Amino acid sequence: MAFNGKYELVSQENFEAFMKAIGLPDDLIEKGKDIKSVTEMVQDGNHFIVTVTTGSKVLRNEFTVGQEAELETLSGEKVKSIVNLEGNKLTVNLKGINSVTELVGDTITNVMTVKDIVYKRTSKRI
Repeated sequence: MAFNGKYELVSQENFEAFMKAIGLPDDLIEKGKDIKSVTEMVQDGNHFIVTVTTGSKVLRNEFTVGQEAELETLSGEKVKSIVNLEGNKLTVNLKGINSVTELVGDTITNVMTVKDIVYKRTSKRI
């Protein structure tokens, strides 16, 4: 299943609690909670480029499934990790943040968990 495409955020759950838990300052959380974001995914076999644009902030990660890559976290920190692909799910652990991105039809669901806080983002293909 190909992840290729642009996806616009349509809903998110537990944004503020999750961002506090990963150490984002309150002013950035307040600014970011109502900004729509667009995720662009380019998949070439097992190689991915994922670009998330939220307002003026652009987060870009490039990786090959199963190989170590330097990935940028939501807080801007760069962490070496391995992304795995299981069926239609991309999974990765970034410094205690477990992330599962699942593609079903034209919808991408990204669930990130840190400790017992679960943040869910749902985006639709545009």
